Amino acid sequence: MNSHYEKRPVVKLSSSSRDCAVGWRSVVERLRERRGRILCVECYPGTFVEQLEKAIVEGLRPAEVVRASDCLKPPDEINALLAPYLGDDPVFGRMNGLTLADFFDSSRLAKRREAIVKSRGDVLVVGTGAALLAPDAETLVYADLARWEIQKRQRSGEIPNLGALNGHERPSLKYKRAFFVDWRVADRLKKKLLPKADFLLDTNDRRTPKLIPGDLFRHSLKTAVQRPFRVVPYFDPGPWGGEWMRRHFDLPLDAPNYAWCFDCVPEENSLLLGFGEVEVEVPSIDLVFAYPRELLGEAVHGRFGAEFPIRFDMLDTMEGGNLSLQVHPLTEYIQEQFGMHYTQDESYYLLDAGEGATVYLGLKEGVNPALMLAALEEAESGGSPFPADKFVNQWPASKHDHFLIPAGTIHCSGKNCMVLEISATPYIFTFKLWDWGRVGLDGEPRPTHLAHGRESIQWDRTTTWVRNHLVNRAQCVDSSAAWREERTGLHEREFIETRRHWFTGEVPHDTHGGINVLNLVEGSEVLVESPKDSFEPLVVHYAETFIVPAAVGRYNIRPMQPGRCATIKAYVRTNP
Repeated sequence: MNSHYEKRPVVKLSSSSRDCAVGWRSVVERLRERRGRILCVECYPGTFVEQLEKAIVEGLRPAEVVRASDCLKPPDEINALLAPYLGDDPVFGRMNGLTLADFFDSSRLAKRREAIVKSRGDVLVVGTGAALLAPDAETLVYADLARWEIQKRQRSGEIPNLGALNGHERPSLKYKRAFFVDWRVADRLKKKLLPKADFLLDTNDRRTPKLIPGDLFRHSLKTAVQRPFRVVPYFDPGPWGGEWMRRHFDLPLDAPNYAWCFDCVPEENSLLLGFGEVEVEVPSIDLVFAYPRELLGEAVHGRFGAEFPIRFDMLDTMEGGNLSLQVHPLTEYIQEQFGMHYTQDESYYLLDAGEGATVYLGLKEGVNPALMLAALEEAESGGSPFPADKFVNQWPASKHDHFLIPAGTIHCSGKNCMVLEISATPYIFTFKLWDWGRVGLDGEPRPTHLAHGRESIQWDRTTTWVRNHLVNRAQCVDSSAAWREERTGLHEREFIETRRHWFTGEVPHDTHGGINVLNLVEGSEVLVESPKDSFEPLVVHYAETFIVPAAVGRYNIRPMQPGRCATIKAYVRTNP
């Protein structure tokens, strides 16, 4: 089945673009109309600050330019500050309570802040941390960009980490440092600034920035959170990647394969706001920060705070290879070792399956832990390959199968699977036990984490238990002449509930005050509508993930073409 999968979904907000300034010339002209003497441009880490500064200086000719970077502590001092949280592991660090102010020399910061206030002419204060230097600036611009764009800049060697001189360091190490430090400290400041910023500057496209008034930005997010919407997906190759997404989603041929599609990871996806012909791209996490109660619902927000707890992504091994054999940490382990308050429980929903498709899940009966760990250690040290088939179950996989994977369960998708992965959000904490002797696309060995893994494997999750608890646990919970609702999981140890609806006509849904995330797993096209016409209908195509905020309440989904359709819906269990 070919899909009309929309790779740049837009939340249409207005038919007019008159309030949007597009391109550096227009941006500077709009800023020329600003109020006050001090212009502060706070930049998210990864912004091309020099380019931004040059464009504004050439257009506005301020009497003085103050760069936030001049007040940073020396790189060696920052590295020492971060060492306890980054450690030596190439993948994992530890969550922490650092703030952006910790990166700055406090005395230098105070002197520059005092000098800015006393300055007589116009002053441009610019960079990451600019708002710390000019907290009372008459005009505040927040220069933002999505994390996927940041990752691309990291990979190309164009940007270092915050306060570091590591532009040419391995991208995976820059990503790790950003994940555990840069993005956390920047987000803590961002949450305080977005409610009062005078302008939002979209810097995702270095050639064509877009500036909108802060009030319009906030109103747009408030409008978006009252309707179903999609975030902008992104795709990435991997050593086990396949060809299904390339064919079905019409993806470029220049990538070696496509392993991942991140279709609902608001921390890293972006949101396109449409104003006439202009599309302003902002990190979708901004919506989570701005309106967490409306988006998540009271109970979910009370449990997770301003954090989106559900993740949908796709794993393509069609004509590819097995994923790494892996396990996720139990809750107490991730809390103690990494400072996270919940772990990555997940499941594999099979969008499609090819010949011989299998899913590795759980241990075989009678496995001796010591023998298995010894075999993994030998494989890790370059000895005999790990005989996975001797220790781990292989389950035949067919389209629409659903495999539940509570943390602590050894697992991986085999080749010739197209997996919709439904999981909790802390997705970086995957302990690879065996990677089939492969190297990454960079030619370097992919790190394994046997020391962490051995502390996480639940040895009692063997064949019979897995069959009875984790494989295709679908049961009908309601039906009508036009639809059938099935509960497909997840396991009682997991906080996510999943419901599949098969339908040929209109299906009523209700958020019941909590966030819903859905994917169209069967059928070419459906329409998501409000029974009270309270939002614009959303067209959803096969394999597209969409988000229904808690504030939406009741909504309906109906086929747009004859034939049977199916959605899989995930939400957070909030009742005992």
